[in-house]
Amino acid sequence: MTPRRRRTLALAAMLALLAVAAALLLGALRHNLNFFLAPGELLQQRPDPQQRLRLGGVVEAGSLQREPGSMTVRFVVAEGEHRVPVRYSGLLPDLFGEGQGVVAGGRLARDGVFEAHEVLAKHDENYRAPVGESRPAWVKP
Repeated sequence: MTPRRRRTLALAAMLALLAVAAALLLGALRHNLNFFLAPGELLQQRPDPQQRLRLGGVVEAGSLQREPGSMTVRFVVAEGEHRVPVRYSGLLPDLFGEGQGVVAGGRLARDGVFEAHEVLAKHDENYRAPVGESRPAWVKP
């Protein structure tokens, strides 16, 4: 076998391995992808109940209900005129509250209730000093 033929075969083998690695990587990414939908998009698309996705919006004022004796909470995620009821059992983030932005990961059940397995509170990047302080505590006078 000539050196040129050996180089060609080595290059072909490396390209084949690279193609297999890329295919495996893309397959794994596609399998673990979570779609982010607003309430209007979720209600319009009606995804399969087995599909994992993320729901984002604002917790509607007056919708937060805690079940006595358990860690289960119910609330409504709203966006404009669209609303999706959410059920979650677990600890809520400190920033979670009515009128606050939220991202919930889970599945849409057949009854139309979003069964969340995780709840994340959204916040903006603007810092507001605590009431009574004119500047943040870390800023020296």
